[in-house]
Amino acid sequence: MSPVPQPRTTAASEVPAASETSGAPEPGASRSGGRRSLALALLFGVAGAAVVLLAGGKTWAHGKAAFLAVSASGQDVTGVPGALALVGLAALLAVFAVRGVGRTVISALLALSGAGAVASALLALGDTTALDAKASTATSVAHASVSAAGSTVWPWVSAAGGAMILAAGILALVRGRVWPGMSNRYDRDGAEPRPRAERKPVVDPDRPEDLWKALDRGEDPTDEM
Repeated sequence: MSPVPQPRTTAASEVPAASETSGAPEPGASRSGGRRSLALALLFGVAGAAVVLLAGGKTWAHGKAAFLAVSASGQDVTGVPGALALVGLAALLAVFAVRGVGRTVISALLALSGAGAVASALLALGDTTALDAKASTATSVAHASVSAAGSTVWPWVSAAGGAMILAAGILALVRGRVWPGMSNRYDRDGAEPRPRAERKPVVDPDRPEDLWKALDRGEDPTDEM
């Protein structure tokens, strides 16, 4: 009698894993990318706001009026970049307090704050209004004007800080949906909620072993009698 042919079995190693054939990104990679984008957004936003505020206190423009040298700081020329930097910093913190559509709106506000800071700093490059006011004060002549007016590097530094805030806003718009929120401690991929407290076992006073177990747990079995 010829032997009965046995069905061919496939080794477990020959079957491709589901994760290798699905092509879907692993949850760990998504969390890692979210942490990196979050760290970059915080770095760009905070550093950019600090740069804008620092540049606002430096000399932006200088010139001469009746042989007197006059200069104007960034706050004298325009206070818009500094104000927008504070708005952007507040929006950066508010991004983590909201989710969904609210996070998108706040992220857009963050990006607009950065763009506005860049535009206002660059537009102030040719503005001599603050210098003329300084010239009038220095010469005691109304409507005095300056000559040989020039700008320093600090308006460009302020614009660079605004660009950093803008970059933080763009990151928040693109990647903010995977960032954690302040009020949701467990809303992360792969995280599990804290398990509910186990029900306290019932102690039977007629069973000495139950009494000893309750004492071992640090409980007073007489409370339930």
